Amino acid sequence: MEGETIRWEDDTGEVSLLDQTALPARVRRIRCRDVERLAEAIRRLEIRGAPALGVAGAYGVALAAARSREQDLEPFLADVSDAAELLRSTRPTAVNLSWGIDRVLLKVQAARSIAECRRVALAEAKAVAAEDALICRRIGDHGASLLPDRGTVLTHCNAGALATSEWGTALGVIRSAVAAGKEIRVLACETRPLLQGARLTAWELARDGIPVTVIVDSAAASLMQAGEVDCVIVGADRITRDAVFNKVGTYMHAVCARHHGIPFYVAAPRSTLDPGSTAAGVVVEERAREEVSRFGSRQVVPDAAGVRNPAFDATPFPLVSAIITEDGIHRPPFDTLGRAAGRSQR
Repeated sequence: MEGETIRWEDDTGEVSLLDQTALPARVRRIRCRDVERLAEAIRRLEIRGAPALGVAGAYGVALAAARSREQDLEPFLADVSDAAELLRSTRPTAVNLSWGIDRVLLKVQAARSIAECRRVALAEAKAVAAEDALICRRIGDHGASLLPDRGTVLTHCNAGALATSEWGTALGVIRSAVAAGKEIRVLACETRPLLQGARLTAWELARDGIPVTVIVDSAAASLMQAGEVDCVIVGADRITRDAVFNKVGTYMHAVCARHHGIPFYVAAPRSTLDPGSTAAGVVVEERAREEVSRFGSRQVVPDAAGVRNPAFDATPFPLVSAIITEDGIHRPPFDTLGRAAGRSQR
């Protein structure tokens, strides 16, 4: 992959990111010179994936601090806080975005001068990005033990290097297993309506030389029935105390996996844990009609028909075989997740 998914450009003081809407046809980077452009990139899914959004939120606060023209500390802090709220509002379901924002914002609010605010904001944002890379490697190392020595893994959406700073969560587990000598093949669900599996997951794995086959989302159950899937592994955008929120369609795969006796694994960093919430209280983002009603330039839904386009769904804990974090493997009834969540708040 051409550089990090998202990074700070020291020479220009900008946030640079790999445009995921252009893949796989083109590899290009976007430079965000202000918070408004970064917020647009998040809304348009030019940058996406829970851990990557945490990094984006962190860099966004640093960008706001660098760009603010306020000369006095109090209005400067208000300016940065307003920018943080703009970023926070772009994706309401993914908890990592707010986590990254708040982590840097706390450092800024504790500073005693504008110069110190800018310095600590950038330092903390870079720390968030660096830690994410290490965390994903640890998730991969822990999770690799769950995969068969030789087998086929099904995944949904994209939880790879493109969804993090590098390596990935669910795909990081696959990468670590392959690095350990396991012979893994991957079935990547296309992931309608924006095809993150077909466009992004397949692109990543093919470039790594890991065998990958793209399937339509609705083929997953029949392939499980035919014995062609050994386990399922996905990422997560938020893990409440009773469910895993991930790209819509994940719940369907979990139900089918349970019916066919196939392990269903979730790989995510501690920062995705939200033990103070339940599934019932989470706002699920509804995205634009056009993502479903059009396929490229072609209209595929009549104007008179309604469209529902939730970005995420909730998979209840009883359907999850294990949750892999940087701390290790958590198994039902997931009592250890509460302690892990507590460590993520320190």
